[in-house]
Amino acid sequence: MKRALISVSDKTGVVEFAKNLSGLGFEILSTGGTKKALEEAGVPVTGVEKVTGFPEILEGRVKTLHPNIHGGLLAKRIPEHEKQIREHGIKPIDLVCVNLYPFQQTIAKPDVTEEEAIENIDIGGPSMLRAAAKNFEYVTVVVDAADYSKVIDEIKEYGDVAKETKKALAAKVFRHTAAYDAYIANYMTERVGEENPERVTFTYELKQTLRYGENPHQKASFYINPLGSEFSIAHAKQLHGKELSYNNIRDADAALQIVKDFKEPAAVAVKHMNPCGIGIGETALEAYKKAYEADPKSIFGGIVAFNRPVDVETAKLLHDIFLEIVIAPSFDDEAFGILASKKNIRLLTVPFSDVRKPEEIITSVEGGLLIQDQDTYTLDEAQVKTVTKRVPTEQEWKALKLAWKVVKHVKSNAIVVTDTEKTLGVGAGQMNRVGSAEIALAQAGEKAKGSVMASDAFFPMDDTVEAAAKAGITAIIQPGGSIRDADSIKKADEYGIAMVFTGIRHFKH
Repeated sequence: MKRALISVSDKTGVVEFAKNLSGLGFEILSTGGTKKALEEAGVPVTGVEKVTGFPEILEGRVKTLHPNIHGGLLAKRIPEHEKQIREHGIKPIDLVCVNLYPFQQTIAKPDVTEEEAIENIDIGGPSMLRAAAKNFEYVTVVVDAADYSKVIDEIKEYGDVAKETKKALAAKVFRHTAAYDAYIANYMTERVGEENPERVTFTYELKQTLRYGENPHQKASFYINPLGSEFSIAHAKQLHGKELSYNNIRDADAALQIVKDFKEPAAVAVKHMNPCGIGIGETALEAYKKAYEADPKSIFGGIVAFNRPVDVETAKLLHDIFLEIVIAPSFDDEAFGILASKKNIRLLTVPFSDVRKPEEIITSVEGGLLIQDQDTYTLDEAQVKTVTKRVPTEQEWKALKLAWKVVKHVKSNAIVVTDTEKTLGVGAGQMNRVGSAEIALAQAGEKAKGSVMASDAFFPMDDTVEAAAKAGITAIIQPGGSIRDADSIKKADEYGIAMVFTGIRHFKH
């Protein structure tokens, strides 16, 4: 008689699975809660303690760590191994069905204690899974309830599980235990405060296979951190529209990172991961009108994110143009109906109440990874000082704060022109700073007169100040720190421009 060892924390479908195996002639071995559940369902079960000749001890910490179990799992079906296990009274185990203590779910609880987390580190489960997976040529190993029916179907049809299936199931096991260990390693690393461990291991779960990547000839998939913030594109709730694309996901993430920086009602329009229009106001409607006015050309085909619910009047305006995505905390019922009448628009909600400590930014390079903190530095933390003869007026300060909040989200070299409530011009990603300034100022046009400018990094020369002055800019905010700061200050004084230094650079590559 073949033997199957079944011991699961998640008992979904396990009774039916065990009944099928028993009906196919398997002896079922089990432990603890799984054994009890199977017995109550009328499935014949042999307790593991009868196999090991040893009771469960240490509050269940030790029950399957025994040669009679692991010998049965690791023995090859070859004469030498069969002779050895017979000599020691060990019977082979042909199938293992195990899933692990819910460590991931445990540490996700906001009030979890360290003691509770530690007690949910499974030891025997991974040991059995790894042993069975190593010996996949002879042992079928199942870690996912989604595979129960496939295993049963193949045994019914062929008398055993196909070798290719066994190998695929073993590969899934090693992915599963690797992810499990990664959660434990990361939890313990955080608990001891290690900032630069000698190794890092990340684990993500497949959310969707994408139609393609940045371009149609590139393959792509979307993996998410199950323990990540609900305030994220990874965990956003899609209410309407077709599947998100690779570029949609990147752009939507950029929009969310910007809009979460605002406490007042704000609307953020994004194209190609750069803001093309940002507006603030007393309501979402007012904010959107200003964001649209900021760049009515570039917003076409873009993504708009709100930090307030979308109402009917706002939805009517959004409906008037082609947008890929609208993101908000929620949509009024009538507003949703208006927007959902457009087949291709995607409507997403995220809970702004779940904005957490920012996750680290992980960037791949060929052969490695770069890891850094998110840029969350604000003017409240900066050592701001006026370096020109003229200091900013109250209105200029209000505009400068908006410009500085926006410029850190624009690809470097970055220049942003704003008034007190909206962006007027955005210059992004140019190879020299004056080039970005010229783009931003040209976009602002006549509106640049009396407005302000922000730069994500210092001015290496005074040419950007010269361009700003000629366009009518009255105040500038920048980090300072160039060996030629004096030239820029002198040029600003020459034109009566107020200029402040923050001491903080906001590069975004």
